[in-house]
Amino acid sequence: MKSRIALFTILIAAAIAAPLRGQTAALRPNIVVILSDDMGYSDLGCYGSEIRTPTLDKLAGEGLRFTQFYNTGRCCPTRASLLTGLYPHQAGVGHMTEDKGVDGYRGQLNDRCVTMAQVLKSAGYGTYGLGKWHVVNNKNVKPDGDKRAWPLQRGFDRFYGTITGAGDFYDPGTLTRDNTMISPRADAEYQPKQYYYTDAITDHAIRFATEHRKATPDKPLFMYVAYTAAHWPMHALPEDIAKYRGKYDAGYTAIREARLKRMRELGLIDERWQISPQFGDWDKVSNKEWEARCMEVYAAMIDRMDQGIGRIVQTLRDQGQLDNTLIFFMQDNGACQEPIGRRPVANQPASFPKIADDAIRLDVIPKQTRDGRPVRQGEVVMPGDTDTYIAYGEAWANVSNVPFRLYKHFNHEGGISTPLIAHWPKGISRKGEWEKQPGHLIDIMATCVDVSGAAYPKELNGQAIQPMEGRSLTPAFAGQKIDRQAIYWEHEENRAIRVGDYKLVAKGLAGKWELYDIAKDRTEMHDLAETMPDKTKELADLWEAYAVRAAVKPYPSPQPKGAKKGREQTSFKLKSGDELTGEDLPEIAGKTIAITAMITKPAADGVIVAQGGSAHGYSLYMKAGRVVFATRNNNKLTEISTEKTVPLAPMKVSATLGKDGSIILSVDDKVVASGKAAGPLSKTPIDGLQVGKDLGGLVGSYTTPFEFGGQIGEVTVDLK
Repeated sequence: MKSRIALFTILIAAAIAAPLRGQTAALRPNIVVILSDDMGYSDLGCYGSEIRTPTLDKLAGEGLRFTQFYNTGRCCPTRASLLTGLYPHQAGVGHMTEDKGVDGYRGQLNDRCVTMAQVLKSAGYGTYGLGKWHVVNNKNVKPDGDKRAWPLQRGFDRFYGTITGAGDFYDPGTLTRDNTMISPRADAEYQPKQYYYTDAITDHAIRFATEHRKATPDKPLFMYVAYTAAHWPMHALPEDIAKYRGKYDAGYTAIREARLKRMRELGLIDERWQISPQFGDWDKVSNKEWEARCMEVYAAMIDRMDQGIGRIVQTLRDQGQLDNTLIFFMQDNGACQEPIGRRPVANQPASFPKIADDAIRLDVIPKQTRDGRPVRQGEVVMPGDTDTYIAYGEAWANVSNVPFRLYKHFNHEGGISTPLIAHWPKGISRKGEWEKQPGHLIDIMATCVDVSGAAYPKELNGQAIQPMEGRSLTPAFAGQKIDRQAIYWEHEENRAIRVGDYKLVAKGLAGKWELYDIAKDRTEMHDLAETMPDKTKELADLWEAYAVRAAVKPYPSPQPKGAKKGREQTSFKLKSGDELTGEDLPEIAGKTIAITAMITKPAADGVIVAQGGSAHGYSLYMKAGRVVFATRNNNKLTEISTEKTVPLAPMKVSATLGKDGSIILSVDDKVVASGKAAGPLSKTPIDGLQVGKDLGGLVGSYTTPFEFGGQIGEVTVDLK
């Protein structure tokens, strides 16, 4: 009798469960993850900005806004972390897209991680990728490159976007549809009246969503939309720029104060927080019209992106899918202070040979337009048009990051804080509220797995997969607590950990740990490290354990203690093709650097020798027949060059950076240019040294790898 009752109970339970399983599958939400590029914490209207973002404002008003959501402080690591639900080093992208010789810094997604697309595809989702990918090693970013880390090999059914991280909005390099690089000028599938990359991303997102619904109406959709707005260059369409004409004529202080007022009125920031110092003095700006125009174009880029998001939302609404679509919007890092294009390019030719419409462009910073016009930079050039390439600068980045300190690259709040908007009418009960619990990019994967019912794999293709690091945000959707111990960061040896309201953070290995009570002082103006040594040590020990566990350590370059190999040398003899990394690198911080290169077969363009990246380093190179020496110190670029082109004959090229910042450039032992930088390099970068190309971040005004077209003999680097 008992066995009959038990069997009856099982049958009844199965009968009830069957329709519930079907209902759960039918109600699985579509998921749209939207990522913008190089924007600050206060750049959205719903986070205090004067920039018009009505679509995102409406999504925020109908959904949930997070006040303390975090990214990783830089584009590549953020994308790796967001896509995989791991900390970036665990996915192999601890720095940028070059292989630095250790597992955490391979420069592309490894085979021990899976993407959201791979996980959701296994649960029956159609998967679509749009926009900036930027998690592929530099050596594989070419039409015939190894595609193991390209979108279609990482779970996406369709892809339209760029494989590299930045570029022209009117003619982007590395533009790819599915697995094939294409030219926007010769694309038979897409020929708008005016090609503009932000619009192209939107148009293809709508196309994919429409085709998906038509072909597979019962299948949920996952779409990853990674806009490049508002990353440099400042490119925007005239009708969008016109909306902001005169908006920024009052300068930095006026915009900061207006944003602060709105943020306080919105309840976003605490009245107790001391606002971070302002960078830039409007009264001392010599070309106010140009400086204001930079911000006008930046605002126009964001405006256009919001318009595009509005068209995607309308498409979902027209399909009857919006109510059951989980939409996330966030940013990849804090505002960008990088000075790209803010100085003129010296002695440009009047024109270049035209580039064929069907030619595949790979350049990130092009020297010419496809029709042969030189790309213009500096204060004499109003940004926005097709032949310009200019960033909006540190002072406006400081405005974008109100009220926080520092910028992209750093682990202080200005580098890692992002808005997060979550909109899902059927799944989020809270409407228009602020969520004040901390969260991180790693939580997006966990949330997608949670709401989709997908199974996160323990292995794939016989390879063990690392467990997710994040926590699902679904408890917060219902006003409940997210359970977590800590959140961690590291980028370019900037480090941080947050546990509860306490955050420990440091700038570089040489920087001391700083401790802040984020609840009382999120702008990080009052360091508690000396008054709370026990808490400082507790968090530092947790960070060290994380660094070992999550492949932050070993660093590509050794820590200062126990220096050896290249770090002990004062003279290096190199040849064409040499590459130094890690312990073999010259220790250039604080040193006089003297470089001599024998050019046996000259070329008009290309890197002779470079060490470092966009934050610190030097580069000796040729550009349009001129010899150029570039140094970067704390992101600040200083360049000197020969006034005229040099004869393309075998020659000896020398460059020196003195401890007082003096720079001397010589050809065949004759001084041809001199200048002054702000002292010696303050840090030895983790980017490697290469002869004949530059595989790291950008040091000079060129596009990586900028290979030398001739032949280089012996190169010596002497340190004093």
